[in-house]
Amino acid sequence: MHILDAQQTAAALPYAQLVDALETAAQQFVSGAIRAPERQVVPIDAASVLLSMPAIADDLSVTKLITVHADNGKHGLPAIQGEVVAFETQTGRRIALMDGPTVTGRRTAAMTMLGIKTLLPRAPKSALLIGTGVQAAAHADALAEFFGVTQFWVAARDLARTQAFCSALCERHPQAVASPLPAELLQHDLPRTDVLIALTTSRSAVIPEQVAPDTLAIGVGAFKPDMVEFPASLLHARSIVVDDLGGAHHEAGDLIQAKVDWNGVIAIGDVLSGKVDRAALAKNGALPVFKTVGQASWDLAAARVMRASLAQ
Repeated sequence: MHILDAQQTAAALPYAQLVDALETAAQQFVSGAIRAPERQVVPIDAASVLLSMPAIADDLSVTKLITVHADNGKHGLPAIQGEVVAFETQTGRRIALMDGPTVTGRRTAAMTMLGIKTLLPRAPKSALLIGTGVQAAAHADALAEFFGVTQFWVAARDLARTQAFCSALCERHPQAVASPLPAELLQHDLPRTDVLIALTTSRSAVIPEQVAPDTLAIGVGAFKPDMVEFPASLLHARSIVVDDLGGAHHEAGDLIQAKVDWNGVIAIGDVLSGKVDRAALAKNGALPVFKTVGQASWDLAAARVMRASLAQ
């Protein structure tokens, strides 16, 4: 069995191949060809949980185990730790153990890229990121590497941290221009951008109510019922596409608190398979919004890419 650390896991998951693998997995998931129950959450203590996420396909299967210890800062340890184990479905033979947070970061960013590729009728040249955490960095890298995005705006509450994030982004991608945007300007002076991506754990909306109709707004960070990034008014004004419909029912706080009509919420796998006409997603002349909550099937897609990378 191959054991990959964080750096080796990242190297085995190039975004170009990962987005393609996710496109296949999303269609297989909605068709039932991938069997992946909703993730199991087991409390450890008041500030800690164990997450278990299996996914089974005919060719390959995975189990991801993640622990979240919110108080780990006092121990000098990361809050999120874990691994993804990939194995042959027919025999159970273990193939690899990958770094769990790295898999999560890259497949989450790749799912956003798939959403952009599917829902935005043009290749993006600019992006506005709300947030400066690990997921924001992964998304900036994915946008630069997969689409060649060169114009970034980054908004967060801490301006100094935002400036440092922009500097680091430009060091990794010298062709990029990254400009800090004070969070208070989002509601009043929003730059015209192809995509707007929220990557926070906010309990109140961070995405503006007024977003240009040709801007694709994406919510990634809110993954609990009490978390919100989208304003309710925007959700009611546009069509809604999600990565996992079942998971969104329980985890997409934006949609839950906005009391959206779930009969109108669409899984991206159904769009990709042609079950839903992409042209029909336009509502009042505006692009849909895209909300992701994550799914073990996306870890399975990453394992397929990893296996192919190791075989080269």
